[in-house]
Amino acid sequence: MRILLTGVTGQVGGALQQPLATIGSVVAVGRHSLDLSQPETIAAALDRLRPDLIVNPAAYTAVDHAEHERDLAFRVNGGAPEAMARWAANRDVPLVHFSTDYVFDGSGDTPWQEGSVPAPLSVYGASKLAGEQAICDAGARHLIVRTSWVYAAEGRNFLRTIARLAHERVELRVVSDQWGAPTSARIIASTVVAILKRELAGTCFRENGGPINLTASGVTSWHGFATAIVTGMKQRGADLVAQRVIPIATSDYPTKAVRPLNSRLAPHRLRDAFGIRMPSWQEALDVELNTYFWTSEIQPR
Repeated sequence: MRILLTGVTGQVGGALQQPLATIGSVVAVGRHSLDLSQPETIAAALDRLRPDLIVNPAAYTAVDHAEHERDLAFRVNGGAPEAMARWAANRDVPLVHFSTDYVFDGSGDTPWQEGSVPAPLSVYGASKLAGEQAICDAGARHLIVRTSWVYAAEGRNFLRTIARLAHERVELRVVSDQWGAPTSARIIASTVVAILKRELAGTCFRENGGPINLTASGVTSWHGFATAIVTGMKQRGADLVAQRVIPIATSDYPTKAVRPLNSRLAPHRLRDAFGIRMPSWQEALDVELNTYFWTSEIQPR
């Protein structure tokens, strides 16, 4: 099986590369061979690459910049997935695409289900929703993986930012009224590959396709996540400057794009259709902190 994987320089794409290799030959592509900002070129590129499965975690993810780069965000997050899905539908090739909690408006405190009505607050969220809808309309066999608060031991993300600031500042001020489940790229990748191993041996999304919510179990705020990171680093022997993690309101930290306050995602289809239960966000964080320390040449106690 020839598996086309996009976004390999990103967190999820990077995490997927090795586990996907257990089920097929991975063709990792970058902009030079598949430019998502030019959807009109994608069909010809896929004709050359000839994949048997497309896995697309690549996206325009600069949430605030998207507010003034709407056209680019929609080309990458909406037009490119549409082009992939149309090509895949014409050749009966399955497609796995990744989406986000930002397709919802973040109201209330009830976890969003797969069938909840989307209402994005930002250009980024609207562009990701456009990609979801285009894939569904194209008629390809597909799985849309919605996740949230993605991080990893490497790359640019919340864990790495808090780890850096904890070495520099006595006080960290972190938003405490946005709620969700921090989800490591590692558990996203392992879960998606587990699903693919099952589906490729059967109907491959003919019965279980569509959107699924995939996050770690449990819920916390960004403040709670930051506190857990700092505490975990101290437990592993890090010599930190940070003494306090101070909760602040979203209104105290204004951004160009509006963030959803409620990013809870209910994993009903993940459990019911695929029989998968996710680890807690705390368990996943322990793994990433250990990895962070080893790769930083600081051995945990």
